[in-house]
Amino acid sequence: MELNKFVATKARPLPVIIMADTSGSMGIEGKIEALNSALKDMITSFSTEGRMRAEIHLTVVTFGGSAKTHLKMIPAHQIEHVDTFVADGGTPLGKACDLVRGIIEDKELIPSRAYRPVIILASDGYPTDTYQASFTKLLESDRAKKATRFALSIGADADNELLKSFGNDLEAPLFYAKNASEISRFFRAVTMSVSNHSRSQKPNDVMTLDYVVEELADDDLDIPL
Repeated sequence: MELNKFVATKARPLPVIIMADTSGSMGIEGKIEALNSALKDMITSFSTEGRMRAEIHLTVVTFGGSAKTHLKMIPAHQIEHVDTFVADGGTPLGKACDLVRGIIEDKELIPSRAYRPVIILASDGYPTDTYQASFTKLLESDRAKKATRFALSIGADADNELLKSFGNDLEAPLFYAKNASEISRFFRAVTMSVSNHSRSQKPNDVMTLDYVVEELADDDLDIPL
């Protein structure tokens, strides 16, 4: 009897890439605080997931004033600390796209055996750099084409047409967060969907997101419409 038949199969990475707008406008109405809290809760939840078939890996790219890799690609259960987001400066989306394209095309960070990546773009404003070429190169890269991509429009001043062109969920190309509480709700929905996906029989299938915005009274809104 061949012993190698009893060797446990190593879990395949399920990469999750967060592109988070941390520009100055995110510093009002509790938006940056909600984003920080949502990411912390997401990491806590991902870190407790089993790793029989899929192991959730996470990276965070922020763009506010400058674009940087806020958290390098790492298995979620190994994350010990994440620096708090600080809202500042403009919205250099193009530079963030360059960073994400570098990450998604790096076969050491995301090996060929990895499951289909999930990319989340969340923004509350218009890009302030010359982003078009970098944005197009990211969306046209082979791996980004295969990734599941979701976009979140925050508040009343986001570039919704741009965000719609990023998302590739045909039934819901763009999700909306009118206020800080809906930022948290969106990220909870992402967390639940990714966690369920990692436990499914087919983690490489396209992931769907079940997210419903609750209707609120005008005086309950944290971000004016």
